[in-house]
Amino acid sequence: MPEDNEVFDVVIIGAGPSGLACAIAAKKFDFNYLLLEKGCLVNSIFHFPSQMIFFSTPELLEIGNIPFIISNEKPARADLLKYYRAVTEHYELNLRMFENVEAVTGQSGGFSIQTGNGRAYTAANIVLATGQYDRPNMMGIPGEELNKVSHYFTEAHSFYKKKVVVIGGKNSAVEASLELYKAGADVTLIHRHDDFGQSVKYWILPDIRNRIKENKITAHFNTEVKEIRENSIIIEDGSGKQTAFENDFVFALTGYNPDTAFFRKLGIGIEAQQKPVHNPKTLETNISGIYVAGVITAGSDGSKVFIENSRHHGDLIMGNILNGSKN
Repeated sequence: MPEDNEVFDVVIIGAGPSGLACAIAAKKFDFNYLLLEKGCLVNSIFHFPSQMIFFSTPELLEIGNIPFIISNEKPARADLLKYYRAVTEHYELNLRMFENVEAVTGQSGGFSIQTGNGRAYTAANIVLATGQYDRPNMMGIPGEELNKVSHYFTEAHSFYKKKVVVIGGKNSAVEASLELYKAGADVTLIHRHDDFGQSVKYWILPDIRNRIKENKITAHFNTEVKEIRENSIIIEDGSGKQTAFENDFVFALTGYNPDTAFFRKLGIGIEAQQKPVHNPKTLETNISGIYVAGVITAGSDGSKVFIENSRHHGDLIMGNILNGSKN
């Protein structure tokens, strides 16, 4: 295990699939590396809905040239958790979990990293693979802070016979609405646009549309939530008409965003859509020695970067670090 103040060639922050791919690449390039994760292994996937089925086929989610073999055509959340545990074990990755990075100071060749566990590390280079799933987009409306409101959906059983509102129109909102309906909840879906997002999985669209057509799920399009109360909710349609109705629980599945405040503290510039400034050819930011990997390279537009098109980021970054060390 690494000792405090040990000097690393690279410290990778975030042990999601992209962070794991970076750690595998660092090991392949024979770097002295450390992988830090503030939660559990692949923390974001762990917090996905328990019954979630992924859009991609298994081979597109593979990292480290380790085959991902399952009996079904598309993997479930449990399949991915098992696979990434196996990959981590296979490579014996130098990983510290439940260790949150609180501060980074210094410069390329000598960054100082302080964690909430009271530990300090020194790194020549840093890779930020922090994702965006743990920072929900807030609606900024009265009542959003109530205990009945959640920005994450895990399972449906406990909402049997409850009046539940789901806010959003993309995959997470559609899947949550269907799971809640199947578990016996009284579901109302509210979306500010006139139709579902284009990224919604094609095989679940007929299901949600049919449930709405049959009045088994109530849907309000071109509608926004204006206020959430202990026992009710107030919505406003496109004409400005407001309606209040009884409500027990709200899932505000309105998307997520990267931790730009942390990036700014490091001096990383932020472009449109909360995208960190970086060279797309090397993934190095405007701060020499600090790189970004995975979904955060796209900022808040997480629909453009997935596991399948970012698993090469590790080789790209470590190759650039190696070339820099030779110069």
